[in-house]
Amino acid sequence: MKKLISNKGLRLFVILGGFFVANALVAEFIGVKVFSLEGTMGWDPLFGKEAPFMFSAGTLLWPIVFIMTDLINEYYGMRGVKLLSYLAAGLISYAFIMVYLAIRMAPADFWISQNQGTGVEDMQVAFTNVFGQSNWIIVGSLVAFLIGQVIDAYVFYRIRKWLGEQKIWLRATLSTLVSQLFDSFIVLYIAFVIGPPKWDLSLFFEVGSNNYVYKLLMAILLIPLLYAVRYFIDKYLGEKLAQRLKKEAVL
Repeated sequence: MKKLISNKGLRLFVILGGFFVANALVAEFIGVKVFSLEGTMGWDPLFGKEAPFMFSAGTLLWPIVFIMTDLINEYYGMRGVKLLSYLAAGLISYAFIMVYLAIRMAPADFWISQNQGTGVEDMQVAFTNVFGQSNWIIVGSLVAFLIGQVIDAYVFYRIRKWLGEQKIWLRATLSTLVSQLFDSFIVLYIAFVIGPPKWDLSLFFEVGSNNYVYKLLMAILLIPLLYAVRYFIDKYLGEKLAQRLKKEAVL
């Protein structure tokens, strides 16, 4: 066991996988909130628009997921990304089941009214509204997540097979460009167009486009961070092990 835990390649996979799964899980739960960019930053409406730029709160964490996905693909290949994506989807499903059971439990009388002084009249209603996402949102988020991850892993892998180890910025950007076009719109369409809110198509395209542009811009802005993390990973692994993992990743 000690030898297994001391294996640098295995420890790196666990660390990257842990960050990947944690961010994906949290993003799923906070993604139900749609926020205004201008309102959050205290700005006036941008470009003379009457309606604010709106984003799903889950977009805050997806750039970290992108970096984790690209790094996992870099050292462990498409199979590593798929394994962690399926694991994340399973754990997200498990989390939703546990939340559903928590909602169904009868609340204590004092707990229901304990925050009335702060404007929350019924804690059970608030808890249910925040955590009790509809089945459409759950299905939409899981379907979009898996499709996006598989496409991202495949595009990243094929570009790397074509160009070799160089230009990680290009494969990271292009894989995000393609995968998030699917992810950003699939989740909203299933959750809010097919699902009970029944958004009209103009709102669907506005929020979806804003989310997509944001994710793409963040993927570009975080390229220096991607290079920095890869540099420290190479230092941690050592040149010999790092090169071996990268070569095995494209087999």
